[in-house]
Amino acid sequence: MRLTPLLLAFIVSVTAQDSTPLPSASDVVAKMMEHDNQRQAALHGYTGVRRYILENTRHRKRAEMLVTVACLDNGTKEFQTVSASGWSTARSHVFPKLLDGETEASRPDVRELSRITPQNYSFEMVGKEPINQRLAYVMEITPKAQSKYLVQGRIWVDAEDYAVARVEGKPAKNPSFWIKSVHFVHSYEKTGQFWLPATDRSVTDARIIGATELTIEYFDYAPNVRTLSASRESASRSAQ
Repeated sequence: MRLTPLLLAFIVSVTAQDSTPLPSASDVVAKMMEHDNQRQAALHGYTGVRRYILENTRHRKRAEMLVTVACLDNGTKEFQTVSASGWSTARSHVFPKLLDGETEASRPDVRELSRITPQNYSFEMVGKEPINQRLAYVMEITPKAQSKYLVQGRIWVDAEDYAVARVEGKPAKNPSFWIKSVHFVHSYEKTGQFWLPATDRSVTDARIIGATELTIEYFDYAPNVRTLSASRESASRSAQ
């Protein structure tokens, strides 16, 4: 295989960075929180589109739903269903429950309960590895409470922007007796100066219907950006 100059330069860069000592988990988390506060101060909400795909191969069931989402200035999300097709049970019960759950979790009084912060998690540095040709620090996260809003697993933190680029794991609390296990991967991508969800993939193994896979694709983001002076003022308030 012939290496392109861009790929070769990236490999050389990653190899050189591998020789540098790892920062502590506390240092990475502190920078992650600082950068996250700055980005939240600059982001005045956004709009976007999502595609939900639910599949159960055991029962040969499949459903799709397309929705628009508006994230308000306070982080609350509002959804509008554009279309839905396929598996009727998913369309009438599963999809609405998913949207209702995320709407609840996005409320300001609830959102702090699910954020990846030192108040909610303990962190342990594991290593570093590239994601989409960007170096990321890998850390184990352990929830400090058995809450449905928290997870047990790993996060990948972009080494340049100190933004969460990937989360992989399982819920800290089993959501139901009827569910044997849940495993998920959340991926984020940089859109302008912000890191926003790109894809979610989860597999839920239920006691009756078996494994069901859910994929969520995010696209057509339109962030609303504050003015620089307003961003600095908001960031200052967040840091206090």
